[in-house]
Amino acid sequence: MALMARRLVQLYVGLALYGLGIALQVSSGLGNDPWDVFHQGLSRQFGLSIGTWIVIAGALVMLLWIPLRQRPGLGTISNVVLVGVFADLFLYLLPDPHPLAIRWTYLVAAILVGGFATGCYIGAGFGAGPRDGLMTGLAARGHSIRVVRTGIELSVFVAGWLLGGTVGIGTLLYAVAIGPLAHVFIPALTVSPRPRPEETAGTPAERPEDAAPRPVPAGACQP
Repeated sequence: MALMARRLVQLYVGLALYGLGIALQVSSGLGNDPWDVFHQGLSRQFGLSIGTWIVIAGALVMLLWIPLRQRPGLGTISNVVLVGVFADLFLYLLPDPHPLAIRWTYLVAAILVGGFATGCYIGAGFGAGPRDGLMTGLAARGHSIRVVRTGIELSVFVAGWLLGGTVGIGTLLYAVAIGPLAHVFIPALTVSPRPRPEETAGTPAERPEDAAPRPVPAGACQP
């Protein structure tokens, strides 16, 4: 019960922090990550808030899971509903950064918070985000995960740029830094289940599977 409570807390803290990271990066005005270039472009062209478009896009992406036979988890549904809500909340609460030094502080904080948040929600083990699930679902059909991820992010980036989303140095820094940050935070924050008594009855030689490390959950950096 305590382990489940910790996983739930970690999941929802991670989603809240992910929304904070988005709000910090958008507020910096120095360039969004590819998906938020797209969300902001939609917001500027068609109205509605960035957070609302995050929710709508996440729900539409989940529809693509159906032919791929991907199964959402609690984390997937929570991700679709809450990340956009938290992004809008923090965009409303954060003071507008006018000096360039503060804008850079926002940007650096956004990338660090985003990396930590990724480790929280993936490490909680309640399922991948809708965009990550689309990537892994396509990869499971025999496509290179690197090619699939690059193709998806490049497509939304170009679409968002054409729609008027903010592209800049922050876009590049996010792309360069988020992978290494996730590589550090996902293993560090992965919650390992406690073994049941019967699972610890044998020696490592008798039960080699008990000694195998728990794999890092599949997923990338965009929820």
